[in-house]
Amino acid sequence: MKAEEKRELILNGNLYKVITVLAIPIMINNFIQTLYNLADAFYVGQLGYVEFAATSFVWPVNFLFISLGIGISIAGTSILSQLIGASQYEEANKYSSQLIAISLIASIAFAIIGFAITPLIVRLMGATGDLAMYGSIYLKITFLDTPFMFLYFNFNSIMNSQGNTIMPTILSAISALLNVILDPIFIFSLNMGVAGAAWATLISKVVLAIVGVIILAKYSTFIKPQFRGFRFDKDIIKKLIRVGLPSSIGQSGSALGFMVLNGFIVSYGTATMAAFGMVNRIISLIQQPAMGFGAALTAIVGQNLGNDQLNRAKEAFKKSILLSLYFSIIGCILLFWKDNEIVNLFIKTKGDKEVIIQGVTYLRYISISMPLMGIFSIFQGVFQGSGHTKYSMAMEIGRLWIVRLPMILLFKYLTDIGSTGIWFSMSFSNLIVCIFGYMIYRRGNWENRIIR
Repeated sequence: MKAEEKRELILNGNLYKVITVLAIPIMINNFIQTLYNLADAFYVGQLGYVEFAATSFVWPVNFLFISLGIGISIAGTSILSQLIGASQYEEANKYSSQLIAISLIASIAFAIIGFAITPLIVRLMGATGDLAMYGSIYLKITFLDTPFMFLYFNFNSIMNSQGNTIMPTILSAISALLNVILDPIFIFSLNMGVAGAAWATLISKVVLAIVGVIILAKYSTFIKPQFRGFRFDKDIIKKLIRVGLPSSIGQSGSALGFMVLNGFIVSYGTATMAAFGMVNRIISLIQQPAMGFGAALTAIVGQNLGNDQLNRAKEAFKKSILLSLYFSIIGCILLFWKDNEIVNLFIKTKGDKEVIIQGVTYLRYISISMPLMGIFSIFQGVFQGSGHTKYSMAMEIGRLWIVRLPMILLFKYLTDIGSTGIWFSMSFSNLIVCIFGYMIYRRGNWENRIIR
């Protein structure tokens, strides 16, 4: 489907078809991105559960640094989709160029800083012994892929704003396949262990970014970034920051929350940390349909608000909720039905019985809230597509800092139920944040356009 036809579909076509056409490639894309983590999890899990726990333990640190890139990318999708909806293509070109430039500068700075302070961060998080050693090795290398991740975020943002969700999917498939091939070679054949997993992912992301830039220059329809005679535009940067900063704060606040959360979890033992990381990878896979609907909603809401079609944006929200619930409930049933088999797939080494027991327990608790996690993704899509990212920020931060972490503290120091308190808090926080999101949606402030 050509870009012009995709725009017409988004603005006037059957909404179930619109959501499906945009969401399916995003689901596949998200699924492929999850393969990065699952491939690492599968192969690193063969080394031992300490190595496995280390990769999960340091993940929020890296995510903290790339949160700015994600925030700017969200701002780009929101602003660019509204400009496309309003047929302001020259303005969209200007915004895309500024978006790429500031992302690249920030990412290089973050890669240097992150690499330098990795050992300090790991120690401050409470890791010791082998957990600290493996965590530092893995985190240092993953920081090196930050500029390439930011470039891919930009590519994804520009393509998604045009409704082109297929090209990022094809590109991700190539990168993920490369990662799956390289993982066993680097980890086992070259005897690099945890470092091998990180290097395999880095090389895959370099390929992802380079090919993405080439595609953007040759095949983007409505938006073509221009850098000849480039100068920074203060007004555009201010707009990108105003829309992107709340998302960045929300993402970084979430990452910080998970760093604190990991500190609590590791205090229960490495087995608990391994179970937490393993189940989160499984859940991230099952969540892909709901996350795809939420991401598709960003472009749908953005373009329709840009074209002054508020009622259509609202209708897209309602239909996305129904689709999300349908697939989330199916995922919930599947996880309950095959919980032991799913957990055992990722833990194969001897002496990991406790990891399996805790993993099954966590999987059952978090499965109950899967429909709520889907609804959360839909609310995020609406608020980010409209450009009112302060609401998505409030949901991100509130879920962790106001609900989840205080509950975990209460369970830890006022009860003797052990790690079960963590698993219950993870599920219950999803209920509270969805109630909060619905209240914000009903107020209607998100309905106002950010681009005129």
